[in-house]
Amino acid sequence: MGLVHAVGLVLHPERDASPAIDAVVKWARARDVDVLGLTEEVGRLRCGATSVDAVELADRADLLISLGGDGTMLRSMALVTGRRTPVLGVNLGRLGFLAEIDVGEMSDALTAIDEHRYTVEPRMAIRTILPNGAAVTAFNDIALVRVPGHGSAAVAISVLGRPFVRYAADAVLVATTTGSTAYSFSAGGPIVSPRVDAVLVVAAAAHSTFDRALVLPADEQPSLEVLPVSGRLAVEVDGRVAGYAVPGDRLDVTTVRAAAQVIRLGRASFYERARRKLQVSGSLEVE
Repeated sequence: MGLVHAVGLVLHPERDASPAIDAVVKWARARDVDVLGLTEEVGRLRCGATSVDAVELADRADLLISLGGDGTMLRSMALVTGRRTPVLGVNLGRLGFLAEIDVGEMSDALTAIDEHRYTVEPRMAIRTILPNGAAVTAFNDIALVRVPGHGSAAVAISVLGRPFVRYAADAVLVATTTGSTAYSFSAGGPIVSPRVDAVLVVAAAAHSTFDRALVLPADEQPSLEVLPVSGRLAVEVDGRVAGYAVPGDRLDVTTVRAAAQVIRLGRASFYERARRKLQVSGSLEVE
C-alpha cells in the first residue's frame, strides 16, 4: 500500500502554479489519492482540489506540497509545525533554496515518496513572545530591524541569562541553521548545515567594533534587550513585520527541535545546493 492517501497543496500568492497542480491532480487520480487545498488559494484556480481550511489541511494531508519559492515553503512548514507531515518543496521561482524539485520532476518525485523512497530533514524553529503579547514562530529568523527615520538597532545580547555583547546595527537577528542561507547570509553570517541544531545571532551592517556572528547550541537560548539609545524597531518574523519593539523591551528566544520535516530525494546535498544557488566559488587567487 502506498504511503500517500491525501496530498495538501500550498500555493504561491501570485505565480502561476497551474502546470504543477495539473501534474499533482493527474498523478493523484491515477492512484485514488485525495488532493486538498486551502480555500482562499485553490478558489482562484480551476482544478480538482478539495477546498479545506488550514486546520483540516494539516489534519488530513499525508504530504504537503509547497508550490512556489522559499516564502511559500516557510508558510507550508508553519502549517504543519509540530506534526510529522513531510513537506515537499517545488520550485516555481528564481532561487528556491528550500525546494527539492522543479515542476518537471513532479510525477517521479511523488511516486518515490509514495513508495517510501525518500528521507526527511528535521528543521528546527525558533519562538518568542512579542512586546504586544503575541507568540510567533520562525523557521528562518526573527529580526529586530531599524525603522527608517528612527535610530539604529541598539540591542544587548544575553546568553544563559548573562550579558555577552551589545550591538548597534541596522538589524540584529536570531536565525536557525535553515535561515543561515537567508537574511543571516546576506548580513555576513556563516553557512551552517540544517542538520545542526544551532542558533545564530547576527548583526546586519553593524556600527560596533565587535561585529562577529555568534553560533550557539540550541539549548543556550539568547535574549535580546532593546537598549535606551535604540530607535523604534520592527520585529520581522521570517521576513514579515509582526510587531514593534521600543527601548526597554526584551525578547527571549526559545527553540523547537524538529518542528517541521522537509523531504529530500537524494538528488543534491545541502552543500551542492548552497554552492549552486548562492554562487559560492572562491578566491581568484586559487582558481
